[in-house]
Amino acid sequence: MRNPPNETRSNPLDRTSHRKCILTGESFSPEQLVRLAIGPDGQIAPDVRAKAPGRGAWISVDRAALETALAKGQLKAALSRSFKTGPLDIPANLADQLEKALGRATLDRLGLEARGGTLLTGSEKIETAARRDDLFMLLHASDAGQDGSSKLAQAWRVGSDREGQDLRGMTLPVDRQCLSVALGRQNVVHIGIIDKRAAERLSHMLARWLHFIGSDEVPDEAEKKVA
Repeated sequence: MRNPPNETRSNPLDRTSHRKCILTGESFSPEQLVRLAIGPDGQIAPDVRAKAPGRGAWISVDRAALETALAKGQLKAALSRSFKTGPLDIPANLADQLEKALGRATLDRLGLEARGGTLLTGSEKIETAARRDDLFMLLHASDAGQDGSSKLAQAWRVGSDREGQDLRGMTLPVDRQCLSVALGRQNVVHIGIIDKRAAERLSHMLARWLHFIGSDEVPDEAEKKVA
């Protein structure tokens, strides 16, 4: 089966390769894009994990731009050029599906990291790790109190010798109840990532999700001084 022009036979999430957004024509690494997959009957569905079999096309736009492309028929035209198949079935709520899929994938990743022991919950544990310079990423629930978030951010700046920098952690677009369910823990208000690779994995996923929903939040760099 022939692959569309913007997809090769290589690993779809290989960061050394690039894909072209079918709507803008710009090329990005796959971690900055979202894949749309085509089903056997021409159904179009989000494939945010880039694991669905068969052919796919990539987009880089946010939700507002996607909805405009849907309304004007630009997405259908771009997909038709990419797939060169028969009729396409593009759901009217594709933007909703995509937003939910991106959020679900990110929360699932947090759950995996929790089970792998690469994150901490609980303000005291996170503050201790921050002051020891063991923290790579700091996340807050959308309903977290400002005082608690600021206290942890200050501990992180002090512990990593970055006082005066805008290192504050990131507020997620979900509340503590949602985070608690995702992690299988009670009352998850703050999350501290204590593994560099875990922070990098989450940073990529968070950036895609936040970009799509049009959030101004940007993940802090998952970096730490080299010993």
